[in-house]
Amino acid sequence: MRWMKWIAPLICFAAFDITAQGALAETGTVALTFDDLPGLSLVADQPYINYLNLMLLRGLKRHHLPATGFVNESKIDALDRAQQIANLKRWLDAGMGLGNHTFSHDSPEELGASGYIADIARGEAVTRALLAERHQELNWFRHPYLETGFPAQAKHQIDAWLTAHGYRVAPVTIDADDWEFAEPYDDAISRYDEGRRLRIRQQYLDYTERTIGWYQKASQAVFGRQIAFVMLLHATRLNADCIDDLAQILKRRNLRGVRLETAMADPAYRLGDPYVGRDGIDWLERWSEELHKDLPWDSWQDPPAQIVAEYDRVNSDRH
Repeated sequence: MRWMKWIAPLICFAAFDITAQGALAETGTVALTFDDLPGLSLVADQPYINYLNLMLLRGLKRHHLPATGFVNESKIDALDRAQQIANLKRWLDAGMGLGNHTFSHDSPEELGASGYIADIARGEAVTRALLAERHQELNWFRHPYLETGFPAQAKHQIDAWLTAHGYRVAPVTIDADDWEFAEPYDDAISRYDEGRRLRIRQQYLDYTERTIGWYQKASQAVFGRQIAFVMLLHATRLNADCIDDLAQILKRRNLRGVRLETAMADPAYRLGDPYVGRDGIDWLERWSEELHKDLPWDSWQDPPAQIVAEYDRVNSDRH
């Protein structure tokens, strides 16, 4: 376990009962969020990015799964600007939400608090305008790498700016490390290695189902119930190709898709974010330390070593 230091005044948890919902509901809820729009891909090809957005959105609509996509606007000019913006419009046309994921996807430690804030502001121009055309506001933010700021002064500076500019942070309470499978999957496609592609796909699906089950146990350990989860995914060809299977996994795990704002109404999220540290960790781990509740680490499994090695062969940017 990583040590997490609580630096804010103690919250009076008696103001609300975080375990009041009692026994595990027959059907739980999950808000799906997809980072790195218009697309995270090892393949720098505009038709490839267009295809993954189109198929991902078709699948989400087919299974009546609401989702929020978090945009890195630096990606807009990395390929064809008009087509990249068209991909963002597709999300809104499909009834999905959009949020800010910074311009460059750098971390607060790399940029410093002031530089990081400037990167957030730079990353909102196109997204805010697209939302405004539909009479919507840009109000969701997701930290790259889930790194929320260190030391405490930097975190508080970033948090204060986000609040002052009308942002809500989108936490993460399910994270199946899909990014680690996604780029080896792209690599297999680019090499026309169908056997490898299918193997990575199955490893990803197996790992995702197992990991969702772990987070359900973790929620029970921390809150004594199933909270409304927020799941971190990425806008990738892997998820586009697997969307039907992912929908079936959620069904088997008794999870119904809801909008992000609906999930965030769960009383658990009133705990806020007590964590100050360099590592980007999910919110259940943050809360477990604050509430002195042990997570079921004895049953946690990292991604397969084969996948880890393949990712490191195709991408040297492990953060």
